[in-house]
Amino acid sequence: MAKTVLITGASSGIGYELAPLFARDGFDCVLSARSEDKLTDLAERLRREHGVAVHVLARDLAKPGTPAEIWSTLEAARVTIDILVNNAGFPTYGLFAELDAQTELDELQVNIVALTHLTKLFLPGMIARRDGRILNLASIAAFQPGPLMAVYYASKAYVLSFSEALANELIGTGVTVTTLCPGLTRTGFQARGAMEESRLVQGGMADAASVARAGHRAVMARKGVVIPGLRNKLVALGVKLTPRSLVTPMVRRAQERM
Repeated sequence: MAKTVLITGASSGIGYELAPLFARDGFDCVLSARSEDKLTDLAERLRREHGVAVHVLARDLAKPGTPAEIWSTLEAARVTIDILVNNAGFPTYGLFAELDAQTELDELQVNIVALTHLTKLFLPGMIARRDGRILNLASIAAFQPGPLMAVYYASKAYVLSFSEALANELIGTGVTVTTLCPGLTRTGFQARGAMEESRLVQGGMADAASVARAGHRAVMARKGVVIPGLRNKLVALGVKLTPRSLVTPMVRRAQERM
């Protein structure tokens, strides 16, 4: 019987690139994001190219009830989730005091609360079956504070800390947690965060497909934390070795507009 992967934020970027990798491995797919048209097009491609079953759930994770709605829909359809990919997330850019409060609350809901809630809902079944994998999307932002993106950086720090702690709790259960921490990646992320003019995005960016491949390899190998790219690994290491009083203004300068 085919196993099934649930991917949030599957309509674009890393989530979009992950879907065919799992489908190629023979996994049926549950694709979730806000854009039903994009999900439907991707679903048709996966069915045509890989012959897998695909369910489309056009849902907005900024709404608090969405994780429970996704879970109950799949329960009613008798769809068992063997791999949960918490990929959905978005940034905000600017001074915290000036940004729209509701947008940042939605950011926390998607980046932190929905990820945690979906994990809470699907994890017990994985433990009962003594088999399962969870892939959580963090960022190298998780390793440092981020002035001008304070909420986003903090949300990714939560994802990394939560994932590492959960991975430890699950030792011996047959369930593993992998945390993907990419650097800047060419997706719709920069446009949604209105940060195209920041110094940070003027340098080189990885493509979403290569980041997806790194995440796919890591979760299938049941690895813990994976940081794609030597430059990103050095950034994460450098942050640990540099005094916090220096790291924060360095990040601020990197993120200021040109």
